[in-house]
Amino acid sequence: MQWLSGEIMLVILIIVGLIGRSPIIATAASILLVMKLTSLERFFPTMERRGLELGLLFLTVAVLVPFASEKISWKDITPLFTTVVGILALAGGALATYMNGKGLDMLRSEPHLIVGLVIGSIIGIVFFRGIPVGPLMAAGITAFLFKVFYLFK
Repeated sequence: MQWLSGEIMLVILIIVGLIGRSPIIATAASILLVMKLTSLERFFPTMERRGLELGLLFLTVAVLVPFASEKISWKDITPLFTTVVGILALAGGALATYMNGKGLDMLRSEPHLIVGLVIGSIIGIVFFRGIPVGPLMAAGITAFLFKVFYLFK
């Protein structure tokens, strides 16, 4: 399908991101489209190799800012290990991180699934009043659903 060039796919992702209220998808596709149209494609391999690492680095820095700014102290952390709610939060964080890792593996091996994840997010927003949190968690849940599907296949 020659008419489905990279530029057209990026424009579709921009539109889907805007409709789905996912500014990160729309912005990322816009940046890639500008790079493609300005002949900066030579940076694509580097971005593909290191982009996820850089993005995860900035995400981790953002999450750790409350520690650095001392908005969270040791007295705030102690209940995490001594209350049911705290232990459930620890378990939830560990499970989400594990699933995100599985989602990242899946996206690396099957990057074409991102369109389905974004469209699925739009369906969740429109019909279930959900909030888009990003493709990584959606990919993690999808990877889990794949496992369940192949288990019962």
